[in-house]
Amino acid sequence: MDFDLIVNSFPKLLLASITTLKLLSVSIIIGLLIGLFFALIRIKNNYILGKLAYAYSYVFRGTPLLVQIFIIYYGFGQVEFIRESFMWVILKEPYWCAIIAFALNTGAYTSEILRSAFQTIKPGFIEAGKSLGISNKIILYKIQIPIAIRQSLPAYGNEIILMLKGTSLASTVTLMDLTGVAKYIISTTFKPIEVFIIAGSIYLFLTFVIHNIIKILEKKYSY
Repeated sequence: MDFDLIVNSFPKLLLASITTLKLLSVSIIIGLLIGLFFALIRIKNNYILGKLAYAYSYVFRGTPLLVQIFIIYYGFGQVEFIRESFMWVILKEPYWCAIIAFALNTGAYTSEILRSAFQTIKPGFIEAGKSLGISNKIILYKIQIPIAIRQSLPAYGNEIILMLKGTSLASTVTLMDLTGVAKYIISTTFKPIEVFIIAGSIYLFLTFVIHNIIKILEKKYSY
């Protein structure tokens, strides 16, 4: 075990974890908005839009995240229409390609989590709001959405942790995140055990932090 390598590599990997956290936070925020949008479509009685929302969820939950990243980063660049459009400004950058892939992927899972949460809301809450003369829009934003988010916290916390581990795939499109820097150090030192022990420990610490934040939120917003 090369302890000098561990000591020297730790600051580099710790700095790289900032990129990992940026990827995670931006993807989660966008994915939450996407998931909420499609979850609301799924609970409405619109057959066509409901099927489209289901198709989106089915495709992104049914295909590997790695394949999705490759299609967005490598595949879209092969389409001349995209290269000549304003979209190419974003799609030529590996960072934004990774963000798009992560956001669409986590958005699909989030939509299912929130849809299930919406379906568990007791009808009495909605009926009570209507009996007070509250509009459907206010009931949705002030009653249904807050309750659904509160009830989905345990499952959504797991999704965030899965997404954290999923960000390691960003290194496959040249991004120097935590895994990307770890692979670079290994390519120059040929000592994978020491480097991956540090990288794994950082991932484990981040998971620990996220897990406890979710637990705090669960206790704070529990009934």
